[in-house]
Amino acid sequence: MSDDAKPKPVAVTLTPYARSLGIELEDAANDAGRNSHTLAIDFSRNIEGRPGHFHGGATAGLLEAAGYAILRATLDADNRQPILKPVNITVQYLSAGKQKRTYAQGRITRLGRRNANVTVEAWQDDRSRPIATAVMNILMAEPKT
Repeated sequence: MSDDAKPKPVAVTLTPYARSLGIELEDAANDAGRNSHTLAIDFSRNIEGRPGHFHGGATAGLLEAAGYAILRATLDADNRQPILKPVNITVQYLSAGKQKRTYAQGRITRLGRRNANVTVEAWQDDRSRPIATAVMNILMAEPKT
C-alpha cells in the first residue's frame, strides 16, 4: 500500500478538563489501519501532589483522556458518534510519577455495538515500565434524534 493510500489517523479533540491539566497530543499514527494516539503531560505545580511527584488525580486524568482519545478516534473512523458513558474505570498506581514528561496510550481490547473495553498505560522514561495502568468499561449510547 502506498503512503497516499494508507488511512490517515483521525484527529483527536481533547476535553476542556484534559486541556486544563496541560495534556496534549504527542503523537498520532495509523498502524495497519488502527489508530494509535499518545498523549503527554509535563510536570508542573498545577498537577503536583506530594512534593516533587504527580498527583494521583492528574495521573488518572491522563489515563482517562488517553482511553477516550483512542476510543473516540476509532469510532470516528467508523463514522459512529455514540454518547460515551463510563461504567467504571479502575486505575492501578504502580510507581510515583516524577518531575518528568509523562506519556499515556490506550488500546481497545473489545469494541462492541453498545460496550467498549479499553486498557491504558502511562509511563515516563521507559514504556516497558509503566507508572500506572487503567481498565475502562464504557457504555456507548446512540444519540436520540
